[in-house]
Order: sequence, then structure tokens, then C-alpha cells
Amino acid sequence: MQKILIVEDEKNISGVLHSILSDELEDYEIVVADDGLEGYKQIEKEDFALILSDIKMPKLSGTELLKQALQIKPDSTFVMISGHADIDTAVDCLKEGAYDFISKPIDINRLITSVKNALDKKILQKSNHSLKVENTTLKKKVNKKYQMIGESPALKKIQDMIEKVAASDARVLITGPNGAGKELVAHAIHAQSDRSKGPMIEVNCAAIPSELIESELFGHVKGSFTGAIKDKQGKFELANNGTIFLDEIGDMSLIAQAKVLRALQENKVSPVGSDKEIKVDVRVVAATNKNMQNEIAAGKFREDLYHRLSVIEIYVPPLDERKEDIKLLVEHFSKIISEEHGTAAKTFDDKAIKALENFSWTGNIRELRNVVERLIILGSNPVTADDVASFVRK
Repeated sequence: MQKILIVEDEKNISGVLHSILSDELEDYEIVVADDGLEGYKQIEKEDFALILSDIKMPKLSGTELLKQALQIKPDSTFVMISGHADIDTAVDCLKEGAYDFISKPIDINRLITSVKNALDKKILQKSNHSLKVENTTLKKKVNKKYQMIGESPALKKIQDMIEKVAASDARVLITGPNGAGKELVAHAIHAQSDRSKGPMIEVNCAAIPSELIESELFGHVKGSFTGAIKDKQGKFELANNGTIFLDEIGDMSLIAQAKVLRALQENKVSPVGSDKEIKVDVRVVAATNKNMQNEIAAGKFREDLYHRLSVIEIYVPPLDERKEDIKLLVEHFSKIISEEHGTAAKTFDDKAIKALENFSWTGNIRELRNVVERLIILGSNPVTADDVASFVRK
């Protein structure tokens, strides 16, 4: 049970305060200290949800108690009790960090209101602090998930481009083979941008049936098609004030492409089955593993949309073009995979790393991660070249 401390040298007043607060605040234990020095000793020993303190007291005044207590317990919440002659001092206490002051003779309603407001503020502060801690922890986990590992010139070039591009709202098209890390680049752009506090909404255009892609992107209204049992927000609307990542954009139908082009031109979207236009403020980052010039020549992709999307183009090379990063990638994957499995991290000896560097990685970083996981499960510690030969078929 949380406690409230009353620091008051007049026993008749402390008794009345104890009785009132005990009746009003059943979830709190009320503790009394007879002077400022005893109050300070109590504060040293334990934390209080609230401290009510008289100003004029022997041994240690309420003003000094406030100052000294806030030095050792900066989050302490004080309500000061002042006689008429102490009003100026009480105001000074507010400047020093007290939450409120109550004049004598004490108005009971004023006291209860002040105490409850102070406690509500304390609860809100604790809640906000917990939320900030949770958000920071979550952000660290997310950032760790999308870390770009390596020191190769190719990767450093990408990181330099991300740094330059992130600050703007320019649209970015990320190209490169499957599994090379295009998603990581998209997340890095969002994380380093002014939109990082907004949402990042991902859409895998290849995974959504062509007849549903418009609904996914722009939303729909109830009854607009079979199965539309209620209104639904589209990804563009959900990404408002943030970033939308259109992965595998090369697989999008020509009809959907036309609507995306309109959304980019006008910054508006219309849900399927509705004439309503919704204003959106969205940064678009797209990615594809296809040669877009070939797709345009074949009539599969709109050239005007391509030029809208590729204000900046970032090429992510295959792992075979940055093999000097394999050692760092293996160490990184070994650590996070071991954490996921709840086992001690395994190391890879130099010959094992060399064997992995000699392979051709057609599945790129995604394939390498799978191989590292297999070797952690099946291999010895440290993982050796023999383990690689036994458990990796290339």
C-alpha cells in the first residue's frame, strides 16, 4: 500500500488531517511526523506518494524539508500548509518545486481537491514514465531488428545515401535482389527522418491478390464488394504523417498503379466504392527486385509512376558483392539467434568463416541467416569448417 506523509508539529491539526485523509483515501496509508527533522528521516527511509508539510516547524522548517527532500528524492510531491503570514513563503515553495499550498485555517474541500489532484498527477507522471520506458525499449528492439551490419564500401555508400535522403521527403525506390536487405534500407530512411514519430506502414504488393490491392491501399466502404462487411481504412490513410513502404512494387497491377500515381500527384485517396477524397500526408518508399526498365518496355509498369517513385534510387547489392561483411553478419546473427533460442552464443572459427565466404549466396543475407541458425543448432562450439561442410549444402 502506498503511503502519504503528514509533517505537522501541532498534534490537533495532524490528527484532523490524518482522520480526513484516512476516510477519503482508503487505498493509502497515512503516516504522521511531528516535526521537519522526523519528516526528513521518514522520507530518507521510504518513498511517499504525497507529503503534506507545515512551513513553520521546530528543528527543520517546511521550506528546508522541501529543499532537502527534493535533493534525495527528486520525484517527491509536496503540498505545503501555511499560516496567513507564511503566504509569501508558500509561494516561494512553489518555485522550489512544491505542487500546491493550503492556507490555515484549512478548508477541508480545498484540502481534498488539492490532495487528489496531486495524487492524480503523480499517477499520470508514473504512467507516462513507464510508457516512455516501454517505447524506448520497443524502439531499441525495432532498431536492433533492422540494423544494417557490415563495413564494406558498398554498405557505407548506402548508409551515406540514407543519411542524405532521410532528412527530405523525396520518394525513394530501393532496388536489388531478394534477401539483400531492401527492407532494412526502408526502415533506416524512416527512422532517420522527421517522420520517425509517425507510423511506418508496410505493404507487400506481391502478397496481396490484384483484386484486393486497391482496398488494401486506399480502403473501402461497407458493401462496396462481396465481403466488405464494414468500412476499412487503407494503408495510405493509416500511414498519414509517416511513411508507407511499398515492397515488391513491380508486382502491382496496372489498375492499382494508376490509382497510386493519382495519390502521389494529388496527395489524396478515394476508398473503393466511395466518391469521398481523403487528404493524406505520406512519404512513399518503394522497393523491387525487378529491372524496372524491362518492366516498362514490356508494358507491365507505368513509366510515369516509375519516375514519380524513383526521385532517389538506392541499389542494394547482392551479398556476393560484399563478402567482406559476412564475418560481421555471422557474429550478429549468432548473437540474436542464440538469444531467440535462449542458449549461449556460439562462435565461428576463422576457417568456418572462410568456408562461408567461399560460397555463392543466391539467397543473399536471408539465406546466410538461415544457414547460421542451422549451424548454431547442429554445429559444435566453436562452429568449424567441418560443421559447415556437414550441414551446408551448396
